[in-house]
Amino acid sequence: MMVTYFFVFLFVGIIGYLGYFTYVKADEYRTNEYNSKRQTIFADRFVRGDIVSSNGKTLATTTTDDDGNEVREYPYGSMFAHVVGYSTKGNTGIESLASSYLLNSSINPFVRAVYELRDKKSPGDTVVTTLDTRLQAAAYDALGDNKGAVVAINPKTGEILAMVSKPDYDPNEINDIWDELVDSDNKNSNLVNRATQGLYPPGSTFKVITALEYIRENPGTYSNFHFDCDSIYESGEYQIRCSHGVSHGEENLKEAFAASCNGAFASIGETLNFASMYQLCEDFGYNKQLPVNLLSNASKFTLKDSSSLWDVLQTSIGQGQTTITPLHNAMIAAAVANGGVMMEPYVLDHVENENGNVIRSFSPKTWRTVMTKDEADLLKDLMRAVVTDGTGSNAQGDGYTVAGKTGSAEWASGKDTHAWFIGFANVDDPEIAVSVIVEEGGSGGSVAAPVARAVFDAYYEAKNS
Repeated sequence: MMVTYFFVFLFVGIIGYLGYFTYVKADEYRTNEYNSKRQTIFADRFVRGDIVSSNGKTLATTTTDDDGNEVREYPYGSMFAHVVGYSTKGNTGIESLASSYLLNSSINPFVRAVYELRDKKSPGDTVVTTLDTRLQAAAYDALGDNKGAVVAINPKTGEILAMVSKPDYDPNEINDIWDELVDSDNKNSNLVNRATQGLYPPGSTFKVITALEYIRENPGTYSNFHFDCDSIYESGEYQIRCSHGVSHGEENLKEAFAASCNGAFASIGETLNFASMYQLCEDFGYNKQLPVNLLSNASKFTLKDSSSLWDVLQTSIGQGQTTITPLHNAMIAAAVANGGVMMEPYVLDHVENENGNVIRSFSPKTWRTVMTKDEADLLKDLMRAVVTDGTGSNAQGDGYTVAGKTGSAEWASGKDTHAWFIGFANVDDPEIAVSVIVEEGGSGGSVAAPVARAVFDAYYEAKNS
């Protein structure tokens, strides 16, 4: 009898495994960039569909040249290079993520049969994204010639509204410039999407995490925090200096956060339980793959109770071995904006056929709750003070309110710091969260915050138009 049960269980398992690959993983394997034979079969039957922005602009389309050859065109050139990607030399970005929809036609079967009888390809389905060309253009222009990245998301849903990475490339010329692109250093290649793959020290943007851990460990006394900053904080043989040698004087927690006082937060770090801090960081997504279907790297947090004092001091202010991607930092800002709930970021809104009928829609999903609403409100208050009374005033535009955190992250001796800003608007009813990194930009408040403001301005201008 046991033998019979074993074989029945084995048979059911095989059927379940077959069903999983047939129905759940079919699209992924069918259009995987390494499945070139299958890709060729579908490309022979369907004209690759369009990729469209949320405001109705074509981001990728297939045309025919004078010789009758299909040509993939990207009307916005390098502006959407990394997030939209390319469909030759393999697939990247949305071209890869949505390939199973682009190389499929959901038109009436009779109409499809007519196309086949006439030896013509059926039109591929159209993929409508969450990206907005107005925000993308604002982010792209504001970043200018700098290396870095900008990410904008809807904190309530996780919709990716804009994603820019520089240096970039023109996907219209990918075949001509391919050898040049792949010959460059991998980490500095124009092909790298710095928004999802770039790992940077978070600098003072990490003080959001340090502040939260301090509030949790001192629930009844955190409001009594007091620090007298004379520009240098000494602990044992080590010194932590405030940016540009500024002495902030007498500070409470909000004032220290707004001024981005390194000494105050290094002193806080010394008091924390870093086993608890480690767990908090993992709860926020450090050391884990983010739930996004774009090529990405996991942010890193390694500090534990056994770490050296120097590592504790450095990590508390966002230095040390901690690294984070711009997308992840946007998600952290969004979680504060969204009452402690971190949403899964996504870039596909829906798929529609040639007639405009919606074939599939993608809905918001909660990834995890990383803090209580009360804790989020406390952080929101601290981040608001950064913009009203601290280092982030350049993020504030007209007609909306902003909360955020600046950062100037040291990364190499003798090099200018990376400039960071993370934040959201409006403060009372957040609709957009932004993360900006400008490599070797210097001051986050002077360089990154204005980039964020440009994105906020574009969002509210579009909303009110």
